[in-house]
Amino acid sequence: MRAVLFDCDGTIADSCGLICDIMRRVFAEHGLPEPADVETRGIIGLSLDVAIGRLHPAAEPPLLAAMVEGYRRTFRESRADERFRETLFPGMKELIDRLAVREDVLLAMVTGKSRRGVAAICEAHGMETTFHAVRTADDCPSKPHPAMVEECCAEFGLDPCHALVVGDSVYDIEMAKTAGASALGVAWGTHEAAPLLASGAYAVAETVEELEALIDAWLPGDPVPSQRGQWVAAD
Repeated sequence: MRAVLFDCDGTIADSCGLICDIMRRVFAEHGLPEPADVETRGIIGLSLDVAIGRLHPAAEPPLLAAMVEGYRRTFRESRADERFRETLFPGMKELIDRLAVREDVLLAMVTGKSRRGVAAICEAHGMETTFHAVRTADDCPSKPHPAMVEECCAEFGLDPCHALVVGDSVYDIEMAKTAGASALGVAWGTHEAAPLLASGAYAVAETVEELEALIDAWLPGDPVPSQRGQWVAAD
């Protein structure tokens, strides 16, 4: 058996624009200068408290907590709008569905979203039973800590050397490499190919078709050596 662990925002879900918009609204609500989209895109993939802390390092704990709750509230309000639909990148649902019916593959989602956010997007797109394991910001420390990968692999009874993490950010790649898993980047999310490759991705897919070919090529091969790194928390 092999495991393929997908990030969500920026990999499966085309949510970067929505995240940038909500982040601007949260900062404005607190009378703070709104972050540029390029800054917000740079923190997508981190758990929410860590992400906002990166954008506003001077925030004291009470303000940080209020901004985190404000983001969650604003996102919930947006989702409650009947016109709201969190879209997926074209072709990703079909790719995941094809992997889900393979007998040699276990699927997981490893994401900085909340459990509520994962449930909402899976329900909206008919993926409630697609993933055999899910780890979120409610379950584990923020990426690039390796816990999400390690816990999914432990649930599957697999060594991380038999796992492949697919993600759009350097945090996904660093998480995978620290856990001892393989890492594959996608070029349509938050970070470009160069930093993904520099972080340890063995390849970066430019299209969903290329991503599927790279996953297919990885599945029957020998596992990578289990050489786990050491995760060091950011200051």
